[in-house]
Amino acid sequence: MPDSSHQVLGTRVSMPVQIRTARCFVAGFSAAESAVRSAISARGDVELAPLRIRPGRTMCMLVFVDYVDGDLGPYNEFGVCFLVQDPERATPSPLAALGSLIKGDAHALIHHLPVDGEFTLAAGRGIWGFPKVLADFDVDHDSATKTGRVSQDGKLIADLEVRRGIGVPDNASDAVLQSYSQLDGVTRRTPWRLTSTSGTRARIGGASLRLGDHPIADELRRLKLSRHALMTSSVSDLAMTFEDAVVVGQ
Repeated sequence: MPDSSHQVLGTRVSMPVQIRTARCFVAGFSAAESAVRSAISARGDVELAPLRIRPGRTMCMLVFVDYVDGDLGPYNEFGVCFLVQDPERATPSPLAALGSLIKGDAHALIHHLPVDGEFTLAAGRGIWGFPKVLADFDVDHDSATKTGRVSQDGKLIADLEVRRGIGVPDNASDAVLQSYSQLDGVTRRTPWRLTSTSGTRARIGGASLRLGDHPIADELRRLKLSRHALMTSSVSDLAMTFEDAVVVGQ
């Protein structure tokens, strides 16, 4: 794909977008497959199927990201992501789905994406069709136990705590992952390249989640998330690039 650029609030953004330094923590919960399927079908024009990890259950990932140095400037982000099947491949078995989860090559639909920056809001919606909205953040990436609180208009969306995991070897190899977005009835796919990670820790379980009174919190309740996280992880330093989005189904 040739290089391109986009005008965002009067500033030209060249592709691919570079994120030189970021840090994050994530908790993965199982969710009711039927509820996730309903949430997906209400948003897009292309049917994306939840990745089934066992009968009736799929995966919902909750992630806080601190973009420290990147082409869109510094900002905080909270993502509600569903793991979905690759629409170009046959339905995987639950064992194969779990294998994709462990290897980190499962496809992900970005269902909600609150941020705290006007520029990244405009870029995310205009370039990739990410469902970004403005929100307020109170996040601690520095302590051994990571904590993140996100709210909008004074209503709590989620309060997440991720406890310290076991160290994982650093990774300097490129990995191209696929993310999907649904905005204004259009489904898009964005390749993003994870170029390096360091300071990664992971564990089984290890999360505490409190949902508030915001509509996103109400939707998360309807997903019937597992009482305990299946897994959690944190990364103290990662670099990545985002390519142009491609409209799915055209």
